Amino acid sequence: MRFTVATALAASISLGAAAAAQAPNHLSPDEQKAGWTLLFNGTSLDGWRAYKRPDASGTRWVTKDGLLCLAPGDSKDTRGARDIVTAKPYAQFELAWDWRVSEGGNSGLKYFVLEDRDAAIGHEYQLIDDAKHPDAKIGPHRQTAALYDVMAAANRPSKPAGEWNTSRVVVRGKDVEHWLNGTKVLAYTLDSPALREAIAKSKFKDVERFGKPQSGLILLQDHGDAVCYRNVKVRPLTGAS
Repeated sequence: MRFTVATALAASISLGAAAAAQAPNHLSPDEQKAGWTLLFNGTSLDGWRAYKRPDASGTRWVTKDGLLCLAPGDSKDTRGARDIVTAKPYAQFELAWDWRVSEGGNSGLKYFVLEDRDAAIGHEYQLIDDAKHPDAKIGPHRQTAALYDVMAAANRPSKPAGEWNTSRVVVRGKDVEHWLNGTKVLAYTLDSPALREAIAKSKFKDVERFGKPQSGLILLQDHGDAVCYRNVKVRPLTGAS
């Protein structure tokens, strides 16, 4: 094809349109039609609050350049004290988000979180530097995309610390899926014998409700390490709260 100013302009417009379609923290018309909602608008903490508190005061979360981030801290789990949760609970849903963790960093996204305990307990999709964080060395049940301390993910197309990953959780009926970078890496069934057996070997063995179908909040964890999120979005599925 002969290259002209017109073709160059057309290519530029096409690329600009593609970039606009992929702009972070925006929903496409198809996503809007499918019922997706942004949980992070790219500029504020609207829709989020601290665990067991009415707003996000007292947390370390900041928004900058379209990202929701934590700076490096003390590398300690605050057990909910500096975590943030969604304004409303979800029972059955599809949740998607992009994330990147610092070298040696640790974080997590939890779902089915209730506020009836001192610590923020929920099903945690583990987000961690598998190569350098010591918790990941304990075993695959504490590595990226695992149901933290309960079930390991498999065949994970993980990207290294500092690079963006895309994750997804789907809860439909009693069936739960963890996805990582377009690949389903874990599936389990709530209140099933296999899940109950795994929970019995975990730190959650004495949490009566853990592993049962329920409606709960979505939580972003402050584990004292640097982490950033973007494109956090959810859509309720049949029977969702």
